[in-house]
Amino acid sequence: MVRMKNNVILLSHGSGGRLTRQLIDGIFGAHFANPLLDARTDSSLVDCESGTVAFTTDSFVVQPRFFPGGDIGGLAVCGTVNDLAVSGARPLAMSAAFIIEEGFPMEELDRIAASMAAAAAEACVPIVTGDTKVVNRGMADGLFITTAGIGAVNPRHREIGTAAAVKPGDIIIINGSVGDHGMAILAGRNDLSFKAAVSSDCAPLSGLIQTVLARCDDAVTFMRDATRGGVGTILCELAEMCGRGVSIDEQQIPLRPAVRSMCDMFGFDPLFIANEGKVVMTVRKHAVDAVMAALTSHKYGREAAVIGTVDTTREGRVILETSIGGKRIVAVPAGDQLPRIC
Repeated sequence: MVRMKNNVILLSHGSGGRLTRQLIDGIFGAHFANPLLDARTDSSLVDCESGTVAFTTDSFVVQPRFFPGGDIGGLAVCGTVNDLAVSGARPLAMSAAFIIEEGFPMEELDRIAASMAAAAAEACVPIVTGDTKVVNRGMADGLFITTAGIGAVNPRHREIGTAAAVKPGDIIIINGSVGDHGMAILAGRNDLSFKAAVSSDCAPLSGLIQTVLARCDDAVTFMRDATRGGVGTILCELAEMCGRGVSIDEQQIPLRPAVRSMCDMFGFDPLFIANEGKVVMTVRKHAVDAVMAALTSHKYGREAAVIGTVDTTREGRVILETSIGGKRIVAVPAGDQLPRIC
């Protein structure tokens, strides 16, 4: 066993922050090491006789299971679809496995399955296989779902998740407002009510991403969906992977007033609040207008914004230009501000 700083698993180990990275590198990465896993991309790219296939898997334990703007079922489908899409893959098929606690309401399970079916239909990807296990009362907190997916990869896009093609001068774009999902979970979990409704951004992004890649094929140099660790974690990973500096402008980052108010109230940094329908991408400077046009033509990209650039200053670091005119280093927190948000 690889020696870890903590001798037990903490909730923060599942947050997407530094402790998650330590867990993956120290235990799973150490024991399962191979070139595909070591790439640490959202989907592994597996070469086979018929071409390259993207393969990904994810588990969902969100609490509450139904939240403003979505539920665990739709979330499970969208999470896997998006991991395939940001890897440059066209989703082909999915699996779904359920761990259900004895006594779980049949009507609730039916609603969740219907939500999964609707999300899968929107993403044009069938759920083709699965598994069901039932455990004793008190052993599973109701329901856990695991999904996996495969997708066909265009050879031109096989490095898009690795940041290998990112260069200084590339522009950083996001397809809409940040922090919506995390704040929707917080509101649903604590039965909070605000004057302005907060709703999850949970959505399948395969159609949006395929639209961008079809119109601006070679312009996109990197993509990653900003889920548990938020946009801040993705930007820090980008800077580390490409060995460049990343500069972002706080005033250009889309943030709904209600989400801003909730973050201010609870002391959260919206950069590290979870999203479930947001993709961060880097694009060549000359193609920014074309990429923005492609994004804003799709319903999940109408609020797209340019938020920063890749440069050669402070290589491996993310620098935020604050709304009050200062600058600060953006660093990944050890844990998550909100556990069990996906």
